[in-house]
Amino acid sequence: MLNIVLFGPPGAGKGTQAQRMMDATGLPQVSTGDMLRAAVKAQTDVGLEAKNYMDSGALVPDQVIIDLIKDRMQEDDAKGGVMFDGFPRTVPQAEALAEIVDVSIVLAIDVPDERIVERICGRFSCGNCGAVYHDSFNPLPETGCTCGSFAEKRRADDTEQTVVARLEAYHQQTAPLADFYRASGLLHLIDGDRDIDLITADMLKALN
Repeated sequence: MLNIVLFGPPGAGKGTQAQRMMDATGLPQVSTGDMLRAAVKAQTDVGLEAKNYMDSGALVPDQVIIDLIKDRMQEDDAKGGVMFDGFPRTVPQAEALAEIVDVSIVLAIDVPDERIVERICGRFSCGNCGAVYHDSFNPLPETGCTCGSFAEKRRADDTEQTVVARLEAYHQQTAPLADFYRASGLLHLIDGDRDIDLITADMLKALN
């Protein structure tokens, strides 16, 4: 059984690499956000409990998340292992997870904060067709958007102040988590400030 924990800062490219890891291993992705939404929609006991917190704007307690994961790990597609995406976020969550499954490996995508700020603050899209661009890495072509009617759209929270605050919160939560997994010999730091294919190759090498 192969149970992978994947984490990294916002804007590190986790989504892209998570999909590639799933394609390569055949493991299902376990995302707490997806599980919460599914449980609420299915109106399970845990889902209804989570909905009460979500409707009031409160954070869903760790125990509710852990109960969701326990249920998820009983499903047939999880018998050979899973890939945890965005969980655990804290040491108490990691300790609780260890009571449910044996984590095989932890892949931590590492990208300098200044690069994260550059990546997130520079991205924008076409409000008409949804095509994604970036000020530095993928600028709008001189000929304009392929849809022929470009309307610039930027997320309101993609500001330097907001991104720095998110990174600070991430480091406060994740630094102890990295130390926790490093102590058990499970942590593999992956340089995420490179070509996407090189990152994927290193992650697959770590799995092997």
